[in-house]
Amino acid sequence: MKNIIVNLCENCKSLGIALDSNAAERLEIYANLLIEWNQKMNLTAITEPEEIAQKHFFDCLLFIKHIEIKKNAKIIDVGTGAGFPGVVLKIARPDIELTLLDSLNKRLVFLDEVLHHTGLSAQTLHSRAEDGARTALRESFDISTARAVASLNTLCEYCLPYVKPGGIFVSMKGPNPSREIEESLTCVKLLGAKIERVEECRLATGEERSFVVIKKISQTSSKYPRKAIKISKFPL
Repeated sequence: MKNIIVNLCENCKSLGIALDSNAAERLEIYANLLIEWNQKMNLTAITEPEEIAQKHFFDCLLFIKHIEIKKNAKIIDVGTGAGFPGVVLKIARPDIELTLLDSLNKRLVFLDEVLHHTGLSAQTLHSRAEDGARTALRESFDISTARAVASLNTLCEYCLPYVKPGGIFVSMKGPNPSREIEESLTCVKLLGAKIERVEECRLATGEERSFVVIKKISQTSSKYPRKAIKISKFPL
């Protein structure tokens, strides 16, 4: 795994993404724990070391290239799963104040183990996204992000309530998200935000990725987020 991480860091350097020796060591620890824990619980379908480096780590590190993250920024990774992109962002930028939110506690047990072995600190929160957004976490983050397969309008209702006015929600998507963006315009406006831009990129494998950046303009109405069943059945 070590050589794969070294190659990953070199690839990142060529794109202007700086990773020091501590970050490289932490990525290696993370990858090894991911492989080990995945044998006893379903964390990821991607289990080959090279694919982990490219399709998980590099994919998340592109966030840093395309999204400006101010020093000590407060970031929440909603539905973090195995820690993507949140843990990778924390490894590359230890200064950020990170919250990892997931509805499945055993994933958070894994993430606590990763944080322990890498010597990093972050808040791990066991909660459904719509419930967490009605606590003190509401509108308290500079950036919320999600790397999920849900439609953009659904993700917006879950994630934008966490963002304070002036902050952003970054949705990590595959290629050509234009249709999803078009379908989410009403939702974004209702939630007090606007589509700011789309950043498109490509992995070394040739797979295309995009970052949909949504700017929070004003406070989100207390009506949102709704209950999960309404969000899924009647998207805004």
